[in-house]
Amino acid sequence: MGKISVACCQLALRVGEAEHNRALSAQAIRHAAQRGANVIVLPELVNSGYVFRDKAEALTLAEAEDGPSVSLWVALACEWDVAIVAGFCERLPDGGVANSAVLIDAQGVRAIYRKAHLWHEESTIFTPGDRPPPVVETRFGRLAVMICYDLEFPEWVRLPALAGAQLLCAPVNWPLAPRPQGERPAEMVKAQANAAVNRLFIAVCDRCETERGVEWIGGSAIVDADGYPLTQSLAGEGMVLAEMDISTADDKRIGRYNHVHCDRRPLLY
Repeated sequence: MGKISVACCQLALRVGEAEHNRALSAQAIRHAAQRGANVIVLPELVNSGYVFRDKAEALTLAEAEDGPSVSLWVALACEWDVAIVAGFCERLPDGGVANSAVLIDAQGVRAIYRKAHLWHEESTIFTPGDRPPPVVETRFGRLAVMICYDLEFPEWVRLPALAGAQLLCAPVNWPLAPRPQGERPAEMVKAQANAAVNRLFIAVCDRCETERGVEWIGGSAIVDADGYPLTQSLAGEGMVLAEMDISTADDKRIGRYNHVHCDRRPLLY
């Protein structure tokens, strides 16, 4: 696989309004596909919204992996022959709830990832995942999935990189926090650093606007394997789209003598 187009669809979702959120996601997927996107990334917890009052509310909005949201995305992936990565509030078989992301292509559901590193009050609502980020061979390249706060752990990003991932897709909900004037959000800088130290493309899809008093960064970005953004950030709803030669992520060399993975010395760490 050579060049592909990747889109991150930055949305203003509504907590508790599943039908609205599904319609918004479908509109975004169709628009991205019409623009030529092969891989389409949506934010974290697209179906439900994020700022839950408690676990009971989350459970009322959670869906099984064959629920209406994932089923809609499967149909759209088949219709447009695209790969879709989207966050959703997943109802677990044991009655719990997970902050999950699904990877879908024209073959159907290829992987479901459950967020392993829970942020802030998420730990009172969600069951943490206990499996590493999946790496899936698709016709658009080897895609990996993780969610938001997972990106804060370099060793977690290293796992799919070592497993051969070329593009890491990350649905996120990054809350806006104070920062020095003129500085970019630290979360965006960390995504760039993770891309550079692994020579791995990363597509981050964030939210925008405000939900129950929480304002989002709106930091959707597509980063190349050298750690540089391929897109400009958005002020509100919209899409960032970038073309990349995904095969360049297979070359882990830096110059003549160095290799970002082979130069590791894990026995010393």
